[in-house]
Amino acid sequence: MHVPDGFINAPVSAATGVIAAGAIAVSLRGARRELDERTAPLAGLVAAFIFAVQMLNFPVAAGTSGHLLGGALAAILVGPYTGVLCVSVVLLMQGVLFADGGLTALGVNITDMALVTTVVAYLVFRGLVKVLPRTRRSITASSFVAALLSVPAAAVAFTFLYALGGTTDVSIGKVATAMVGVHVLIGIGEAAITALTVGAVIAVRPDLVYGARGLTQKLKLRVAGELVDAPAADTPAPAAARSHRKVWIAGLVTSLVLAGFVSFYASANPDGLEKVAADKGIDKKAEEHATSDSPLADYGVKDITDSRLSGGLAGVIGVGVTVVAGSAVFWALRRRRTADTDPASTASVSENA
Repeated sequence: MHVPDGFINAPVSAATGVIAAGAIAVSLRGARRELDERTAPLAGLVAAFIFAVQMLNFPVAAGTSGHLLGGALAAILVGPYTGVLCVSVVLLMQGVLFADGGLTALGVNITDMALVTTVVAYLVFRGLVKVLPRTRRSITASSFVAALLSVPAAAVAFTFLYALGGTTDVSIGKVATAMVGVHVLIGIGEAAITALTVGAVIAVRPDLVYGARGLTQKLKLRVAGELVDAPAADTPAPAAARSHRKVWIAGLVTSLVLAGFVSFYASANPDGLEKVAADKGIDKKAEEHATSDSPLADYGVKDITDSRLSGGLAGVIGVGVTVVAGSAVFWALRRRRTADTDPASTASVSENA
């Protein structure tokens, strides 16, 4: 789904750049409310994990592959505003360092892959959670459906943008049919990855999943051979007091293994957009990437001839850069929120007034 330079004309690319900038500005403000003691340490890790899993293209049809978009996963794990920022950080790292997704098309990609997927997924997720029993299974099932629908929604959004500013004269109806058809299949893979990840985190630390806030597992006691609900604690320990270090380390190690090792076995077939573009002639005016001479272009390290080592090292570097960049952004927002809500600063403002 990474749109290269040359697919969309300059006016529409500029317009989506404005939309993307506005979405990021709104998300920066919204994320300050979402980034608490639980969310802030994990947001950068979520971005790195999405980067790693996006390297794992999986086959979906004859000669076509797909990969995670990540909007649904990010929104459910750390919140919709923070989710938009997570995917945007990933897209920026991919475009600048790995020549994946055009720089003039960065607004298109953020609008399509970060904004549309996150908004659609979170709206679907919240709607399902409200009508289903609030259990771990329902959270996981809602994650599956939300992720599934977010991918064809992004395909529809791309088709709309191409209808407005496509650089080749092709049948929009055929493009829409092909894009939605293949991305429904990709959506199944997205849904499976999202549900498995959300389910795994909920199983060990449900308090760390933004979309599962308020989900509690009642303690059972065996009385006279029967299981009964234990009395509620008068002053339960706050979830934020629990250490998240083990989860963070496990997530980082998993991301490094996926990007550095498992990615070598990913499908080499073109992804959904690349396949449709080649079949329908959308790619006739595609332009060479501005950073095609980057030392990490095409997810390989320049001058390293061993493809396994080159790709694995590039993946590890990508995870490291993404987790550092993402963590810096989210910790800065967290500190800004803390400063805004600090009683001392509030009192000072009141006295000056």
